[in-house]
Amino acid sequence: MNEHTSKNFDLELENLRTRVLQMGGLVEQQVRHAMEGLHEGDTTLLESVIREDHRVNEMENELDLACNQVIAKRQPTAIDLRMIITVLKSISDLERIGDKARKIARLGVTLQEQHAATAPSIELNHICDLALSMLRTALDAFARLDVHAAAETMHLDETVNSEYQAVIRQLITYMMEDPRTISSALDIMAIAKAIERIGDHAKNISEYVVYMVKGFSVRHVSPKEVDEKLAAS
Repeated sequence: MNEHTSKNFDLELENLRTRVLQMGGLVEQQVRHAMEGLHEGDTTLLESVIREDHRVNEMENELDLACNQVIAKRQPTAIDLRMIITVLKSISDLERIGDKARKIARLGVTLQEQHAATAPSIELNHICDLALSMLRTALDAFARLDVHAAAETMHLDETVNSEYQAVIRQLITYMMEDPRTISSALDIMAIAKAIERIGDHAKNISEYVVYMVKGFSVRHVSPKEVDEKLAAS
């Protein structure tokens, strides 16, 4: 590969990375707007999140096409190929985070229109902030090729899972004490699960970053084992 071709290839890879980060910013905004609409009972904002989901899907399709074009044209190897694979996998997880934002918004509309009077008061902003912190850290790790930031995201996932279990216990208590809250509590459970899954998708992106940089998989490995593998590499 001559120097001119090599520079063009580097620019193409950098363009892919930039577009992944833009997509990540969009899905984070979608989640934030969904939670804001939920918290404030703002159905107009919730419905805008539902409408805007197509933008996330379009970005995924465009990036998928761009990655396949680069593979066909450049036939990348080693870390360049792993980077493109990481982009393809990451945009799939980002698209699913967008789906979770849409789900939160849809459930928020239902709660506002059908269960506003009986919905139990459950604090979800903290667990959502944790999940979005995971997403931002994972994307930052991707941008900077930082495996230690990626590992930090994996540790945060355990905290999000604990918070989710605490929310579920609270909701079960509400339903046992007042059966009128059952329908709304089940909707809130589904919202909490969507938030927990956002954390899972952020964790997946972090795992892809480690694969991209180090060339080995840390899927289905505990955070402690990830730390040990990184220390030994």
